[in-house]
Amino acid sequence: MFNRLFGKPKEQANAGALATLDKLNETLDMLEKKEKVLEKNAAAELERAKEFSKAKNKRAAIQALKRKKLYEQQIEQLGNFQLRIHDQMIMLEAAKATTETVDALRTGAKAMKAMQKATNIDDVDKTMDEINEQTENMKQIQDALSAPLGASADFDEDELEAELEELEGAELESQLLEPVAAPPIHPVQIPANRPRPHLAPQKASAEEDELAALQAEMAL
Repeated sequence: MFNRLFGKPKEQANAGALATLDKLNETLDMLEKKEKVLEKNAAAELERAKEFSKAKNKRAAIQALKRKKLYEQQIEQLGNFQLRIHDQMIMLEAAKATTETVDALRTGAKAMKAMQKATNIDDVDKTMDEINEQTENMKQIQDALSAPLGASADFDEDELEAELEELEGAELESQLLEPVAAPPIHPVQIPANRPRPHLAPQKASAEEDELAALQAEMAL
């Protein structure tokens, strides 16, 4: 089955799947319409049975209930048909998705195979060797250009770094020994017409002393 399905062209398989899905949808719509009609008929027979029962017509009421049961059986049968159609549609959509997935994978595999044929492993190795050789040559050129020339080539880098550290230490020590300059103090200008604050009279402290002496005498 799968071999026959996957052996078909992609367009033909998709067209057949879409046509089948459309047919199943049409059948499903038809069954749903019939189900609604049967439900109305069953409801109508139930109302008739109630009316006959009120009129004390027992035989007619039972006949109406029998017809209602027949309608309900048909409704249940249509429900089973709809369930089978839904199941078929799900399986068909899953098969369609599987076919498209396999076709996409097959296309990708063909494209990858074509790319591998166009790329020779020997050419890749040769290209990588050339890149490594050019990189090594460029590194040697940069090292040659950055090498010191003339009198600067005789300088000892360790001695220069040690001298630089001594200079930095001396600079730091001189900064620590420098006196800290006090911030300037600006006199506060008091306006001439501003009223002077009144000093509190000394009477309050004398009264506090008398109160303290009185409390001491009461404690005795």
